[in-house]
Amino acid sequence: MISVGILSSSTIRFVLNGEFCFNGQQFVGEHYVSYSDGKIHFLDQEFSEIIFSPSVPKSNFSLKDVVIGVGFHWERKETQTFVGSLRFIVENNTLTAINDLPIEDYLISVISSEMSATSSLELLKAHAVTSRSWLYAQLIARRRCLNNQQFHAFDTETEHIKWYDKDDHINFDVCADDHCQRYQGITRASTLAVKEAVRSTAHLVLFDENGEVCDARFSKCCGGITELFENCWEPQSHSYLKSFSDDKKHESKNLPMTETQARNFILSEQETDFCNTKDARILREVLNSYDQETPDFYRWTIRYSQSELSSLIQNRSGIDFGKILDLVPILRGPSGRIVKLKIVGEKRSLIIGKELEIRKWLSSSHLYSSAFVVERENSDFILKGAGWGHGVGLCQIGAAVMADKGYDYQQILAHYFPQTILKLVKEK
Repeated sequence: MISVGILSSSTIRFVLNGEFCFNGQQFVGEHYVSYSDGKIHFLDQEFSEIIFSPSVPKSNFSLKDVVIGVGFHWERKETQTFVGSLRFIVENNTLTAINDLPIEDYLISVISSEMSATSSLELLKAHAVTSRSWLYAQLIARRRCLNNQQFHAFDTETEHIKWYDKDDHINFDVCADDHCQRYQGITRASTLAVKEAVRSTAHLVLFDENGEVCDARFSKCCGGITELFENCWEPQSHSYLKSFSDDKKHESKNLPMTETQARNFILSEQETDFCNTKDARILREVLNSYDQETPDFYRWTIRYSQSELSSLIQNRSGIDFGKILDLVPILRGPSGRIVKLKIVGEKRSLIIGKELEIRKWLSSSHLYSSAFVVERENSDFILKGAGWGHGVGLCQIGAAVMADKGYDYQQILAHYFPQTILKLVKEK
């Protein structure tokens, strides 16, 4: 079983579609719970925890006003429907709704939420194994550090370095949004192909050469070159999360890009074997409707006036830099993604990282990626970039093109996670 944090609010409205049992009673239909004085209020009673368990297998429940794409440009609210149990707890002076369900049922939803359920079978299989491996790795790591929660931030007068990862959740295993992996219940229609992809790869997990479950990561589009794990998260190297070119004609290198190399790479939009595709048919198969609102994922451009950028960085960071004078890359990864960026202002300067923190500070939502070069036109800052997401591990669009070209799921996994083996894991 896995516990997934879905929604936090002072009042949560939900619909029980079929009979659910709580406290020895049967419930059905629309209800709400609210928070007050450290307790959950439901039907004029107070509780510390509430668990609605389905009385029959076909029962499911719907949560209203679930936020998806938290902090991203496609953020919105929608009603979502889930299978399994519905649990309410008190967390941080509010309520959190948690869905408890079997891992394989969870994966059916993840595959349909992370991409379109109409994707090719081999791509769906590859993603099922990737998502399952990531999940197992998180569960193992969470158990190891459950009593040692830590906030990944290092601050000095000259640097602010932060990353976000697995031990950010204390009261449930994973969240339902992009911070972990998208989980939107049965809201996104799960096709027979999705169910077959999960069923046919059931309990298959990627392992590294040391016998450890692989912390298999994925993003929408690597932009032509994948990134090193340690440049996005904890300073730990994984043999299967190295950097390599999507174009097989170019040699893989795991060295930082120079500014000249980054400029040549990002501005060139070179032909690649896989992820540089404009094939609308493939993109419709891979991208859910809200992801299709981002058409320029391989190469993109954003322009800020100096006043817009100065105001944006102050609002996002809480730091008054004054007028922004320059953005200076200090360290890049081999994919061109900036790991450390120096923000130069009239009042102060500061080096920030890692890649997600850079993306947060330079956009009202999230910048597509930190693989960008800065150009100046009068007082404007023009950011020209590559890729969508952190770029580590499996490139979803690249994998979709591989599947379309006839590669099977094992070949896709071997491409994006080299030096790994597939093993069947027995659940305990």
